[in-house]
Amino acid sequence: MTRTILIVDDDPHILEVISFALDKAGMKTMTAVDGQEALKQFETHRFDLIVLDISMPELDGLEVCRELRKTSEVPVLFLSSRDEEIDRILGLEIGGDDYVTKPFSVRELVARIKAILKRTTLIAPQKQGEEPLSHGGVVLEPRQHRVRFETFDVQLTATEFSILKAFLDQPLRAFDRNNIIDKIYDLNIHVSDRTIDSHVRHIRNKFAVLGCKNLIETVHGIGYRLGSCR
Repeated sequence: MTRTILIVDDDPHILEVISFALDKAGMKTMTAVDGQEALKQFETHRFDLIVLDISMPELDGLEVCRELRKTSEVPVLFLSSRDEEIDRILGLEIGGDDYVTKPFSVRELVARIKAILKRTTLIAPQKQGEEPLSHGGVVLEPRQHRVRFETFDVQLTATEFSILKAFLDQPLRAFDRNNIIDKIYDLNIHVSDRTIDSHVRHIRNKFAVLGCKNLIETVHGIGYRLGSCR
């Protein structure tokens, strides 16, 4: 199945470079030069992932993502000119799946896109035998790509979903950050500890507002393990 990627950036050169690389990788691409055009494209086409620059005229990437998240969980990979923006980029109210800092390696960008798309194939036919996972009122359904806590649906990004599934698959295990990286990323991708900490913090926050305040515990000197909501 050919994946369709929307690339949003006001720099024509970047659009051309990314489009060429993704086309070469066997994906279909469409482009938009600003946030308003991106939202119009999204209304009329189905995309498997959006590569979204943060700094754009008219409507910046963060505002575009906020609009998308009102109706869709389509994966979003941000392009950022500042690495320290990570907490805003992957913030609870934003819902980004990953980010790449400019200037970037095109090879790394393609690898990260492939990793995200791989995580979003959990509902593909070859995975239909996976049974729901449950723990302390939390239910994760791989086939439906759905998470619930008691009577509430919990909206997780593809990356957050994969991290939570790793914990539920091995509920007694303490994970260090490298364990988590190995579970959800390809080995040739560098991911910082801050990125993992940010994802875990956002998972915690999403459950905490529903009354589950101890779903993922910190294991000092190691990393994290599954806690309990009850």
